[in-house]
Amino acid sequence: MKKKTGFTLAEILITLAIIGIVAAITLPSLLVNVNEKAWDAQKKALHARLAQAIGQMNTLGGYGTFETNEEGTATVDTAAESFILDALSKVYKINNVCGPDKLSSCGIPSKITTLNGTSELTFPTKMSELNDKLLNGQRYEGEEGDVADTKAAAFETVNGESIAVFYNPLCSSDKTFDHYSKNRMCVNFVYDLNGSEGPNQVGKDIGFITAFNNKSPIVVAPIPYSTDYKSTVQQYSTETEAVDAQAVCKTMSEDLRLPDKDELASLFINSPLIELNKSISGYWSGSVISLGSSGLAWYQNFNVGHLSRGKRSDTHYVRCVEK
Repeated sequence: MKKKTGFTLAEILITLAIIGIVAAITLPSLLVNVNEKAWDAQKKALHARLAQAIGQMNTLGGYGTFETNEEGTATVDTAAESFILDALSKVYKINNVCGPDKLSSCGIPSKITTLNGTSELTFPTKMSELNDKLLNGQRYEGEEGDVADTKAAAFETVNGESIAVFYNPLCSSDKTFDHYSKNRMCVNFVYDLNGSEGPNQVGKDIGFITAFNNKSPIVVAPIPYSTDYKSTVQQYSTETEAVDAQAVCKTMSEDLRLPDKDELASLFINSPLIELNKSISGYWSGSVISLGSSGLAWYQNFNVGHLSRGKRSDTHYVRCVEK
């Protein structure tokens, strides 16, 4: 007679327990990776749709009414809501519009977590709460436009995204000046890809898209890396011992690059959401004006809120963005 063999009940239970432990360890990270890939794809699709819609508008400035009293307090503010209803909805399919003070009705969360995950912020409800440097920073002589402290409005898309709109009806057409981070900003969208479900963290389901130029708009949606490069670098250098800003991001990851000047301006506008240091005098962009170590390139001043032209042999900080 042949002896039959098999697993005992104890062995089966031990095996199942081991499988359960391994699954508990690995599944969360796998789910995070799956979610992040899905979010990245959704972000790119949202950017493409909004950029196409905004490109169909004749002008981005001037919608709604924004009036203040002698103390500077707004007495009439229909700017952001009017931009959505009278402009954006004509070229972009919208499910629901929520006026100021009713952002939560469009799925905008009351709290969000910053990019590095260490700080929780109350969701901004007007321009000065988004970034007070937009209104209080230095201004160059001859600049067009200004920035109005308008209240945010919001809308929901047919794809389930919740989007808060920070609208500047006074934005410039950028015809006479270069230093345009603030005044050239017409509308800044802060979106939540899945409504108020969570995790409500910048860089995951929370992000931003910025439209510059009253006419011939430029629409950017930078996805920033979580931290600065650890030291100041030169934008370009022929010296072997110097750190080259153009190569820094690639050194950190093949999926990273230097932001262009418009993307860097968007990072400044949304700097409280990503905890960029507003006291730093300069972050390099990848936008070059003239070649060579003695040439010029654009850098963003986060202290006064303007783009400036600097020698490529100067040193500034670097914040990379995803390709």
